[in-house]
Amino acid sequence: MTDLHRHLRARLLAAATDLGLAAEVAEPLLRLDPPKNRDHGDVALGTFQLAKAAGKAPPAIATEIAARITSDPIVESATAAGPFVNFRFRRAALAREVLAAIQGDQAPYGKSRGTGEVVCIDFSSPNIAKPFHIGHMRSTVIGNALCRIHRHRGATVHGINHLGDWGMPFAKMMTAYMRWGNEQELHRSPMRYMFDLYKRYGQEVKQNPALDDEAAAHFRALESGADNQERRMWRLLRDESLKAFQGPYARLGVTFDHVTGESFFEDKMEAAMERVTASGVLEDSDGAQVVWLKELGIKEPCLLRKSDGTTLYHTRDLAAAFYREATFRPARILYVVGAEQKLHFDQLKGVLTKMKEPIAAAVEHVPFGLVLSKTEDGKWEKFASRSGNAVFLDEILDESVAKVRTIIREKNPDLPDPDAVAEQIGVSAIVFNDLKNSRIKDVKFDWESMLNFDGETGPYVQFACARLSSILRKAEAQVPAVDAIDCELLADAERVLLTMMDFGTAVQRAAEQSEPSHVTGHVIALAGEIHSYLRDHYVVGQEPKIRDARLVLVDAARRLLTTGLGLLGIPAPERM
Repeated sequence: MTDLHRHLRARLLAAATDLGLAAEVAEPLLRLDPPKNRDHGDVALGTFQLAKAAGKAPPAIATEIAARITSDPIVESATAAGPFVNFRFRRAALAREVLAAIQGDQAPYGKSRGTGEVVCIDFSSPNIAKPFHIGHMRSTVIGNALCRIHRHRGATVHGINHLGDWGMPFAKMMTAYMRWGNEQELHRSPMRYMFDLYKRYGQEVKQNPALDDEAAAHFRALESGADNQERRMWRLLRDESLKAFQGPYARLGVTFDHVTGESFFEDKMEAAMERVTASGVLEDSDGAQVVWLKELGIKEPCLLRKSDGTTLYHTRDLAAAFYREATFRPARILYVVGAEQKLHFDQLKGVLTKMKEPIAAAVEHVPFGLVLSKTEDGKWEKFASRSGNAVFLDEILDESVAKVRTIIREKNPDLPDPDAVAEQIGVSAIVFNDLKNSRIKDVKFDWESMLNFDGETGPYVQFACARLSSILRKAEAQVPAVDAIDCELLADAERVLLTMMDFGTAVQRAAEQSEPSHVTGHVIALAGEIHSYLRDHYVVGQEPKIRDARLVLVDAARRLLTTGLGLLGIPAPERM
């Protein structure tokens, strides 16, 4: 919340109490948002809930509130429009408050003080012994952005990489390696070699179904806890996978607070099952143990233990939920996992709900769509290589960087350290494209669109940062403090200033809705507004008063774009 919003909310609270509403009732209902049409005002108050609390019609209470908010040194006007009240700030006050807060790195533009809220974010979570491919990227970059966004808002965040290093998929990989593996080949190119072995298993099992029985036996041996061949194999393949994953994570700028795969909960599953049993919700079904959830509208039972005694994903996720509750005391546990896993998380939350466990309220599935690529006949289908095999993420990132390097050679051959810049822009273009639209939508992987420097893309926003950096260098003058400039001279920058003011709302919505696209949309809008402003309002060569005022604006735009991109895990280059 900006000081402008605080000032207006204080006046609105006084108006609401003057209308007979108790302060504790009115205060949480005074939400100020940008109006859909900025011509109507700078911020708007919807009065629906206020009207309900006051027992009045929304248009009536909007009119009464508007009449009580007279002009002052900060608020210029208040106008009722049906159930809404639109407010306009004085332009000098708008410039002074917004620019001073950005320059001082104050919240919401800078990081907020600790709120005490704890958020666990379970993301990326690839399966060991399998390639880190384009499909893993969505969970990774969405989860990374959400970690950064919640930390910016003052939450204590635990970013968790819940590796898939247990269960039958791993048992199949282990079986393939035991039959056909070569350790020398494994160390030479671990992920590609393991992927080839896993594909071979898939082909061989069609001719020899007994392979699945062999894999199940290996998994039982692994779950026995004994220091056997299976345990040693598990350690080898897990260690090689973890080392290989560091490459993509480093390039994407992703780190984790905890890397605790499914295996971490090996010694915690029995206690979790005892807890489920004690709650009285567990039932036998043909030798297996399940929880029925029909009363919650979930037709499929949640299977927690197979008839052979082995555990499943749900068993480990329950153990993880109990562990996180006891260790972190989270208000929210966000599972950033594809939309196809909706039933799994409905069942997880359903079991916890049926058990009357308080942690059920914290469980939130954050689903997302697929990555699509265009086929030769122009159709959009699930991303795959031409051969139909998995696409390693490193290969995609390398291709993007190579394409950007070619663009740099053509447009700016004298750019210092072009390889580093190409890496920043090429990787960021893919990340930005992923986060640009609502996460539940499928992402269209289109090279021409992603690498367009003039569209709603990562390179477009990064170019805005580089352009602003260039202006600051060419001005050859220190950026003055906000209280040293004439803020009246920035009245013509109102669209830039209002977009800056919206930053806090964008970050708040991104956190509340687990939707990084609110931040992506904001940086696109701010880049567009500052580009438009600078077309007609020069900085370099202007008389000192005008130059200084515009320098502050340019510096603030550069700072805020850098912050916004940083929340998305994207760097802001100073030269492009």
